[in-house]
Amino acid sequence: MRSLCRENIILPENGSPVNFNKMIALNSSAAFLWKSVGNDEFSVDTLKELLISEYEVDEQTAMTDAGNIARSWIEVGIVSE
Repeated sequence: MRSLCRENIILPENGSPVNFNKMIALNSSAAFLWKSVGNDEFSVDTLKELLISEYEVDEQTAMTDAGNIARSWIEVGIVSE
């Protein structure tokens, strides 16, 4: 993840030229989660617990948000199931 013009951007690190269609912009909570899990394996429950610990959010909202973030990361190919 890199900061670019106050945006948190994820770019592939495979050494190939940058394909701007593959850039992923993260909002602040998604960037927090990305930094928190690093290269470790994680689950939706892990993301949920991180959201609860960092933000004043109830468990159901955190679970919904964590699931949405995980699905979007899977869809764009930056994590796998």
